[in-house]
Amino acid sequence: MYSERFYQLALWLTPGVGDMLTRLLVSNCGSAEAVFKLPPGKLQKIRGIGDLLSRTIAAKTSFVQTEQMLQRLDQGGYTFLFFTDKNYPPRLKSLYDAPAVLFFKGQGTMNHPRTVGIVGTRKATDYGRRLTEEIVEQLAPYQPAIISGLAYGIDITAHKAALKYDLPTFGVMANGLDTIYPAEHQKTAFQMQELGGIVSEQPLGIKPDRRFFLNRNRIIAGLSDVVLVIESAKKGGAMGTAEYANNYNRDVFAIPGNLKNPGSEGCNFLIYHNKAQLFLDVPSMVDSLNWGEQSANAKDHLQDLSMLSQEESQIMSLLRDAGSQHIDDLAWRSQIPMAKLASLLLNLEFQGLIRSLPGKVYGLS
Repeated sequence: MYSERFYQLALWLTPGVGDMLTRLLVSNCGSAEAVFKLPPGKLQKIRGIGDLLSRTIAAKTSFVQTEQMLQRLDQGGYTFLFFTDKNYPPRLKSLYDAPAVLFFKGQGTMNHPRTVGIVGTRKATDYGRRLTEEIVEQLAPYQPAIISGLAYGIDITAHKAALKYDLPTFGVMANGLDTIYPAEHQKTAFQMQELGGIVSEQPLGIKPDRRFFLNRNRIIAGLSDVVLVIESAKKGGAMGTAEYANNYNRDVFAIPGNLKNPGSEGCNFLIYHNKAQLFLDVPSMVDSLNWGEQSANAKDHLQDLSMLSQEESQIMSLLRDAGSQHIDDLAWRSQIPMAKLASLLLNLEFQGLIRSLPGKVYGLS
């Protein structure tokens, strides 16, 4: 009677389940539908599922809400991505705290070859806003997607600059997509949907709430190959995003600022404590990311993988789609045994197709 898509959303909406248990249950049972068809007694045997939760799942308590939610998504032109979907962002999929469900509206793909997260204070200075636009303009030849949080200050400046230079840009929101917050950014959010889009882990109807913003920042970091902090106080959302980016093995850059300007304390702190590289200019950052001419030629070369084995081609495709990856993430996503994977990576490195980065991370050459 119901599709797998229905069961996926219904499982995630079930009270007491959430992201981690959704992933656990689907991994154990093979599908969301199978979870609902499993007897409560067998559900209880799965780690983390007690008597109460197993009976809640079996009672299908979320089915009415799911029907209503799917209808609202369809009427508003929204969609949702489940963590097992092909279009679910691969940069997020391997993260230990990845959202099981993402709500999305737009024409762009979050699986863009290159992504830059640009974050900073809501109380941006004229210098910070001007620098943000200049950086996006200089990034334009490399055609990255710009990721930010649609907030006042640095965020909205980055989104508008991306639109100005025809770059896809994605706004990660801390509330349901049916409420654009702040309301003044509705026009920009609409324009972003042509090449990019808006995304949230919060279902429709959820209003902005302070406790959701920190979680939102982990998605900005997870979607980004590199996070650039323009201006930030020592405490704030941008600092949280930088912390997540470090935990996810993402590159982090920060722009140094006036020692007497509170809006630069965060950036200076990150640089001093080696939590961010010093941003000098776009060319040096691009060189660090290997996005220059050599990298472009290497990506062109990847279009013909006929000379590689099937497993080597799989590794190259994963790195091309998701950017630099830790060896553990590559093993999980490719399902290649670790010993064999290490040998394949070494061979690809000898061929000059990939490069080894600190911390057992690999990226394209």
